Amino acid sequence: MPSLLGVTNPVPGQDTTNINRQLPVNPSSDTRVQNAPNLDRVSRPDNRTERQDSGDAAGPGGSLRYDSNFQAFLQKLRDTPGLAQTLARLMAEYKSIVSSGMDEGIAAEMGQLLSMLPMDESELLKFLTQQLGDSARFRGPLFTMLREAYSQSQTQNIKTDILQFLKRYGDFTSTEHIEGNLLRTLGQLGRAIPASYSRPLTPLTQQLQSLFQSGDRAGALKLLQGSILNHLARYTEATHDMGLSRTLISQFALDISRYENGSEENLLLSFNQLLSHESLKAQLGNVTADALLNSIKNNDFARAANENQFANQFARAADMALRGSGGAEAQESFRQILQAMLINESVYMPINHIILPMEWQGKFMFSELWVDPDAEDNLHKGGGKKDNTLRFLLKVDIQGLGFFDIVMGSRGQDVEMLISCPATVAPFSQIIQNELSRILTDNGLRPAGIQVTKMERPLTLSAVFPKIYEGENSVNVKI
Repeated sequence: MPSLLGVTNPVPGQDTTNINRQLPVNPSSDTRVQNAPNLDRVSRPDNRTERQDSGDAAGPGGSLRYDSNFQAFLQKLRDTPGLAQTLARLMAEYKSIVSSGMDEGIAAEMGQLLSMLPMDESELLKFLTQQLGDSARFRGPLFTMLREAYSQSQTQNIKTDILQFLKRYGDFTSTEHIEGNLLRTLGQLGRAIPASYSRPLTPLTQQLQSLFQSGDRAGALKLLQGSILNHLARYTEATHDMGLSRTLISQFALDISRYENGSEENLLLSFNQLLSHESLKAQLGNVTADALLNSIKNNDFARAANENQFANQFARAADMALRGSGGAEAQESFRQILQAMLINESVYMPINHIILPMEWQGKFMFSELWVDPDAEDNLHKGGGKKDNTLRFLLKVDIQGLGFFDIVMGSRGQDVEMLISCPATVAPFSQIIQNELSRILTDNGLRPAGIQVTKMERPLTLSAVFPKIYEGENSVNVKI
């Protein structure tokens, strides 16, 4: 049959039609064939080959998974640089960074930050206590009771009401942060849209800031939902702008929703809904609305957030560095540090994370502490009177010595430790073991096994805390 679609007649000896027909197509080996049929599963109707094994995203060379936010998070966690190493490099190279173009403002901020690092035993204890208090928003007797009620309840209505209260509690305690987000987003929108539409935003933003400062949430919501959102809606309707402004407006609307959801009235409404359940009312006792608000505004988290001077100073230094004040080196270092901190504090992580940068006896020491309070959850799995197993991973970079990995497991008074140390420290392993045993014994603990070995490679989180990869301990959100 002639080729009716051919533009010209085929050249003799160069017609590859017959040759192509003789080549077998093997979907399993031909990379051009996407979404090859597999009788063991139901394939998607399109060409996306997104299905991989569960470990692909976390394993070496793994590719990004599109069917699971949690798997994508694991890949980002694997690719995130070590926070302790990055902090150590930033502080160690501080003088060279200054000489390479750090301006006076960021130099002063970094100087104040470095002045907070020298610590003794009492200052270290205070710093660690602040870190612990500032790292857990949902802590205290109330949340302990709600966790137990949620796990023991067989009624979906009770679980839904508990989650609703926690959501509003989170938005209520984040009011200052949400207000800052709204003002920053308005500033970005003013630069992202044409001047004819951005000029009316300036007086509205100033009015909104005054309402925030006076604590008039109702007036701020009226201005946000009535004037500002309507103005932005008219701009979108007139221009059909699908660029940066669309993303900013979406984020702006989300923050408005959180600001409305976190009002004091909504929080108390959710709390009264909890009291409508007899099982919860008996456990909550005679907690009044005033007592609830007082406990929330004066809990450990609120006090620690206000007193954590290091975190506040670090945030100011990072803000200036990311704006380019400290040059390219400082900007990249702070970007890596913030990325590591945000990933490590993700809601997907079932373990606690604390950073401990300090100067101890004239040496810089930068540490990351990972804590799993339920490494072996005996209390909630029928273990009776057995104590839960706590597992710790401490990553330490000590100036002049090198990098250490310390894994510790604790059940009651029994403590096990595994220390991976640099090659220069390995010859003193027996001395370290004896001293650690003595320290544990002096503090009323029983050393159940202490090993000090030469580090071959740094430990990964998944090796120490395998529960990160367990489905029952993760939030696997499908797209």
